[in-house]
Amino acid sequence: MIRANTDEKWLPLYEALASNVRLSIIKLLAEQPLNIKELAAKLNLSSAIVTMHVRKLEEVGITESKMIRKNGGTHKINSLSVDWIEIAMPQKAQNSRKYQEVSIPIGHYTECEVHPTCGLSTTEKVIGQYDDPRYFLDPERVNAHILWFGKGFVEYKIPNYVLQGHSLTEIELSFEIGSEAPGVNPNWPSDISFTLNGVKLGTWTSPGDSGHGRGVFTPDWWLDDVNQYGLLKIIRVTPMGTFIDGQRMSDVTITDIPVNRNQWTFRLATADDAKHVGGLTLYGEGFGNYNQNIILRLYHE
Repeated sequence: MIRANTDEKWLPLYEALASNVRLSIIKLLAEQPLNIKELAAKLNLSSAIVTMHVRKLEEVGITESKMIRKNGGTHKINSLSVDWIEIAMPQKAQNSRKYQEVSIPIGHYTECEVHPTCGLSTTEKVIGQYDDPRYFLDPERVNAHILWFGKGFVEYKIPNYVLQGHSLTEIELSFEIGSEAPGVNPNWPSDISFTLNGVKLGTWTSPGDSGHGRGVFTPDWWLDDVNQYGLLKIIRVTPMGTFIDGQRMSDVTITDIPVNRNQWTFRLATADDAKHVGGLTLYGEGFGNYNQNIILRLYHE
């Protein structure tokens, strides 16, 4: 799954789709995985030309290739790595609303309690060692752009830049998140709860941990069989209740959230007593499919 929009960064994706040959390759790979020679035969093209087209599709995450033993030899087999592509069009202009926005890097949590499997990484290297919670307190953690744990919580303190005299009308939190399975597993449900200023906003069940293809922004050095991407979730706390991706999550309204003049405290957690204890993975800039940190947006009037 790829969710794109009209930003310029998605031009390579659209350019990859703007070819009759590459569209034919997608259709063929939807039927079955094939190597370059098999694709070339079906398209009546040379292997060199087909290789060029497949490379363009692979660079944007539409296809992937793996070395597979077949008929006594090793073959590079190509297959689709996404089931569908969604393009979000710009929203029709509405009456503009005033808001303050803060982007919080993944490693800037202020409190945590994590249990293996766990780890964190910058866009260049893993911090410390896998499955050792001590490294979640390492000074270099502030440079982390991805983190994961089997159970526990991370908590962020976020500055409140809304001025006194302004009245909050809506709180919006967005982030890319998924479960945390040993390796990857698309069928690995996890009940993840969200708390803002001590008030539980609700619980969302993540369906799984990556599972199919590489993250669009995940670094090239990152292993194929570990966390690749999550789902972009948007939580909105309104006067009518709390919603996640437009679906009601709880009856907590904006007036139920105590306001601290200086800061907001946001916690993401998986509890021992949850029905599905499947951990969580948080993706920040440089990882996953959305290239964003945790974003808090405060609408006011």
